[in-house]
Amino acid sequence: MTQAIITDVESNMKNSINHLIEEFTKIRTGRANPSLVTNIQVDYYGTKTPLQQLASISVPDPKLLLIQPFDKGSFEEIEKAIQNSDIGLNPATDGDVIRIPIPSLSEERRKELTKVASKFTEDSKISLRSHRRTGIDELNKVKDDISADDIKRFETQIQELTDKYVKKVDELLSVKQNELLEV
Repeated sequence: MTQAIITDVESNMKNSINHLIEEFTKIRTGRANPSLVTNIQVDYYGTKTPLQQLASISVPDPKLLLIQPFDKGSFEEIEKAIQNSDIGLNPATDGDVIRIPIPSLSEERRKELTKVASKFTEDSKISLRSHRRTGIDELNKVKDDISADDIKRFETQIQELTDKYVKKVDELLSVKQNELLEV
């Protein structure tokens, strides 16, 4: 029972880390990355559809995204969806592909994105602490069935998990900040 609680806590903490990584991939770093556009919703024949389901997305060089729509009739809608998204990119149709040049980031924009990354990190830490609290609350519900020493040992294990994942969050932030501030 108690090991299941710890396993659940760790699973939830891993999910928090994965969510942070997902959020970090959405932050534009001045380098082309397909994840910048894969989830942009395109109005495709009246249905909102993720771009990755409508086109092949490739990175021919570090400053260019290349989108090849499967359906030639969707060019205009894909272009419009990219322009209306908040990623600040300007697509250009070139024959049967859409080219998206990735401009370099200004120093001011880099610092702004670093703050955004820090906010995501703080949210992730709050989530980790919430999972710790939930785990400890679950332990306290079964404290009549196990000894006080075991409760203390399991609480220590949960705290060690929390410390491990908070450290991982800090490492991810450090890597992302270096990536953002790299000119």
